[in-house]
Amino acid sequence: MDLKEKIVKRKARIGILGLGYVGLPLAVEFARAGFEVTGIDIDRERVRGIKMGRHNIEDVGREEVVQLIREGSLKPTWDFEALKGRDVVIICVPTPLRKTKDPDISYIIFATKKIAQYLEDNELIVLESTTYPGTTREIILPILEETGKRFYLAFSPERIDPGNRAYTLKNTPKIVSGITKESSRLAKALYQEIVDEVITVSSTEVAEMVKLLENTFRSVNIGLVNEIALMCHRLGIDVWEVIEAAKTKPFGFMPFYPGPGLGGHCLPVDPHYLSWKLKTLDFYARFIELAGEINSKMPEFLVERIEDALNKKEKALKGSRVLILGVAYKRDVSDTRESPALDIIKILEKKGAKVRYHDPHVPKLRLDGKMLKSQESPLLERQDCVVIVTDHTIFNYPEIVRRARLIIDSRNATKGIKNRKIVKL
Repeated sequence: MDLKEKIVKRKARIGILGLGYVGLPLAVEFARAGFEVTGIDIDRERVRGIKMGRHNIEDVGREEVVQLIREGSLKPTWDFEALKGRDVVIICVPTPLRKTKDPDISYIIFATKKIAQYLEDNELIVLESTTYPGTTREIILPILEETGKRFYLAFSPERIDPGNRAYTLKNTPKIVSGITKESSRLAKALYQEIVDEVITVSSTEVAEMVKLLENTFRSVNIGLVNEIALMCHRLGIDVWEVIEAAKTKPFGFMPFYPGPGLGGHCLPVDPHYLSWKLKTLDFYARFIELAGEINSKMPEFLVERIEDALNKKEKALKGSRVLILGVAYKRDVSDTRESPALDIIKILEKKGAKVRYHDPHVPKLRLDGKMLKSQESPLLERQDCVVIVTDHTIFNYPEIVRRARLIIDSRNATKGIKNRKIVKL
C-alpha cells in the first residue's frame, strides 16, 4: 500500500512534533478522523497534563482528548523514538524572535534533526511552524537529504485563531505546497481528510509568504488604526465613533480597532520574520517597521491615559491602586504570550502604582520571576482605577461601571454605556 492509499484509507500513522496551540488541535482532528496519531513534546509537564485532560487550549475539549487517548488513537509522549514507523510527521514547534528581533528557528532545526534520526523511506514531512520564505527548502531539505532516504517534504502554514468559534481548523481553507509535485499531491491528500478546502500553491516559498502576508496585513492595519487613535486623542475626537461611521461604507474599507498593543504568537512576531529576510536582500520593509514601532508604544500610551485620568481626580499614579481586567492577549482565551497587559503591569509598577489583576481565564501569571494570582473577587469600589485591557465576554461591564470609581477602557468594551467615570483609549 503506497502512502497516498494509506492516507485515503486513514491507515497512515501520523506524528506531530509540538503539542501547543497548533499541534494539539491538529493531533485531535486527525485522531478524531480515525488516524493513529502520536504527539511528541519536549515539555514533560505538558504531556502529563494532556494525558490527564489538563491543558489550557480552549479549542480542544478536555474530555475528548482523554477519550481519544483511552481509545489509543492519540498518544502523547516526550520520547522521540515514537517517530519510528511514522508515515507522516508534521512540525508544529515555536518560532520565536530573539531579543535582536531576528528569527529563532532553532526549534525547527532541532525537530528536523530528530526526524532525520528516525526517517524511513517514503515518509511525508510537513512544516506548519511560521517562518521566513525559504526555510523549508534551504534549512529542512538539506538536513533530511543527508540521510540518503527517499522522502516527501511540504509546507502548510497554520491558520489557528484561538477562541474563534466561527472559523475552526476544519472550515478554514488550508494552503499547501511541496518541494516536488508528488509532495504537494500527498500533502493535499493528507489535509483533505480533515479540512473542507485545501489550496495548492506553486512553491513552498509562496506558502511561507502567504502566512506572513496574512499577519503583516493585520499588523500594519492595526498599526494604522492605533496611530489614528493617537491622532483622535490630540484632536479631541472619539476614535470609536469614527470607526463605527467609516465601516458603514460597503466597499473599500475594512474595520480594524485600536487597543493597548499586540499580543499572541503571530502578530507581534511574524512580520519581523519577513522584515529580517528582506534585510538579507538589502530591502528595508518600512511599513512593517513603522507598524511595529507604533504598536509597541501603545502600552506606554495607555499608561499615560491612566496617569492623566488619575491626575484629573487629583490623584497621583504613584501609590494608586490599579486593577487590570484581563491579561490574556485576546478575548476569551487564556494565552498570555506577548500580551500587552504584561508590559502595562510592568510600566505601572515601575511608576509606583499598586497593581493587581483579575482574569477568570488566567488564574496565575508569572511575570519577571514573580508569580501573580488573579483577584477572584476584586473589590472594585476600593480601586483608584480599573483598566479594561482584555475585553472578555464573561465580564459584566454595566456592573463594573456601576461599582468602579474610574474606568480606563482600551477596548471599547463599555460601548453604549454613558458615564463620566469611563475614559476611552
